[in-house]
Amino acid sequence: MKLLTSPTTPFGRKVRLAAAIKGIENQIAVEKADTNPPGNAELVTNNPLGKIPVLVLDDGTRLFDSRVICEYIDTLGAADAPRLIPQTGPARWTTLTQAALADGIAEAGILVFYETLLRQPNERSTTWVARQQAKVDAGLDHFEMAPPNWDGAPDYAGIALACALGHLDLRHEKRWRQGRPRLVNWLQQFENAVPAYDTTRPPA
Repeated sequence: MKLLTSPTTPFGRKVRLAAAIKGIENQIAVEKADTNPPGNAELVTNNPLGKIPVLVLDDGTRLFDSRVICEYIDTLGAADAPRLIPQTGPARWTTLTQAALADGIAEAGILVFYETLLRQPNERSTTWVARQQAKVDAGLDHFEMAPPNWDGAPDYAGIALACALGHLDLRHEKRWRQGRPRLVNWLQQFENAVPAYDTTRPPA
């Protein structure tokens, strides 16, 4: 299998962490993908939206986005490998809802970063940036009160949250850590439980 991704995207990192927890990281070749035209022709061939990550299976099947890929990865691995997403019942919907919130935090954080990176100060919409930042803060405050739990190994929601927090560390100068000691402690526990969190850390 081949994973088209970028070293800095939290969504590609989700896939890599999922593979590590399932014990199949050595079955996936990680390839850096160009997301900007005209250099993104190969990526568009594999995903018409030109977005990462994309998992190309050995038979040529293409899977995207990160949630679909992680659900597929959860079907792989040894019989005793931990489940990332419960198959049925309330626990499944809790996990998927928490993961959706974590992804939303990451998405809003990315939008704030690129708005401030790509636009001159006089071209930026301060109202729009404030709205995106409010989404980030509200999501973080929710997880400060109720972070994902896990037994044995972190689940899909934990992976998604850890990657969102890692991206905020990278792009937003770790400001999310102020006033959220429970969430800071939660991330440290995740790092201790998942060695791949360090090996997949994006370059500064």
